[in-house]
Amino acid sequence: MSHQDRISDIVINHQTIKQVVDWLFEPRLFAGMKVRAGATWKPRMLAVAAFLWATLDLANLKDRFELGRKIVNKIFRWQPAVGATYQGFMKVLRKWHMELKLAITPHVQTQMKEILPGQWRIAGYVVFAGDGSRVELARTDSLESAFSPKRSRKRSGKRQTGRKGRDVKRSGKCRPAKKKKQSDTSMEKKANSPQMWLTLLWHVGTGLPWTWRTGPSDSSERGHLEEMLGELPENSLITADAGFVGYDFWQAILTAGHNFVIRVGANVRLLKELGYARQYDHTVYLWPEGAAKKKQSPLVLRLIVVHDGKHPIYLVTNLNKTQLSDSQAATIYGARWGIELFFRTFKQTFGCRKLRSRSEENAELELDWSLLGLWCICLLGQRELNASGQAPDRLSPAAAIKAFQSMLRDYRVRPESAEDNLWSKLRLALLDDYERRSSKTSRNYPRKKKRDRIRPPKITRATREQINAAAELKQQETELQLSA
Repeated sequence: MSHQDRISDIVINHQTIKQVVDWLFEPRLFAGMKVRAGATWKPRMLAVAAFLWATLDLANLKDRFELGRKIVNKIFRWQPAVGATYQGFMKVLRKWHMELKLAITPHVQTQMKEILPGQWRIAGYVVFAGDGSRVELARTDSLESAFSPKRSRKRSGKRQTGRKGRDVKRSGKCRPAKKKKQSDTSMEKKANSPQMWLTLLWHVGTGLPWTWRTGPSDSSERGHLEEMLGELPENSLITADAGFVGYDFWQAILTAGHNFVIRVGANVRLLKELGYARQYDHTVYLWPEGAAKKKQSPLVLRLIVVHDGKHPIYLVTNLNKTQLSDSQAATIYGARWGIELFFRTFKQTFGCRKLRSRSEENAELELDWSLLGLWCICLLGQRELNASGQAPDRLSPAAAIKAFQSMLRDYRVRPESAEDNLWSKLRLALLDDYERRSSKTSRNYPRKKKRDRIRPPKITRATREQINAAAELKQQETELQLSA
């Protein structure tokens, strides 16, 4: 949808919604989806209804559906009215969800590349940040059985007690037994609190999501991210924090044809002076014993040490200095923090800290369409900023969300002036440009997390046995290449 396609800047809001729908949900995306004759829900109208259902700011999901249904019937008024019941809508959406998602997601990804070409690459690479976060759920039997952690609580041995319930010390003296801080029942309830784990690949250049996976609250971030490697474009680079480490995981990234800049800490053991590749001061290797026994090649890495003003940060990458400089690697890793801001926007600003659905299937639908809705709103806002000659990365997601949701609520209203329509509001949805003079951190926030500082990686000099094994493996690989 180009700006020339707009007949007037002042139209009824439901006509503006139709313009948005025609751009995000083009009819060709649903051309191959066939439904039975007389069906009350057609794929395109179902997708639009799900998008509105996820983006409206009403507290009750059924109320969202009823208002979204009215908007759908208004913008598709030449079509038969869609189904009238919330239960019927959710049943059809569960049936078509994956097919709709597979049709819409690539289209939105293509729009990102086409309308924001200046933000597509950083230092010549398509950069993605990977991270995970938990989303709270209602405490129902369905959600607890599907998303609560499966770990069993480990119990320590029973204390040896003397008379009157007093603990017996080795010295023979007794002291009053301490009261339990929390009952076993309350601890068990807390352990069973259902939460959905969301692992996201976030496009660093545009600040928009790309793809994601969900699962129980004890899901593996690395497992999720490894599943998504096939959905990345060519020449991609992944940046992540110190939790995304491991020989198998990094090898999977390289096998998929991608690159990485990842922080490492004391949970990673690196080797130096192995002699497997040309040696530089920054050359290190990841070659755990398990990989060496299987005759797997060591991973040749480059260690980068940067300082954030408080303590050093250790990064590793598979790229050499001609492919990615130290400053570029530091900039890319520093930009990774934006994914944390996106999670905050999704949970707090967009209202998805706790999902409202009360069943497993409906909760997954709510999360997927909420992410897709926020994605589309932010992309729409960046498109308007870019078209008006402003920097797309200055978009305020909060202002864009507010402008879009107010238009949905007033879908029957005609703006009084051109400045009151959606497009004008999106062009004004900018981050504050003033310089902050004080910290935003609360002095006495009672539940502030105190994280332990990440320690440096353990780097040891390769032993004679490791050097010989690496040389033998290198010789075998060379002979294999010559014979091929």
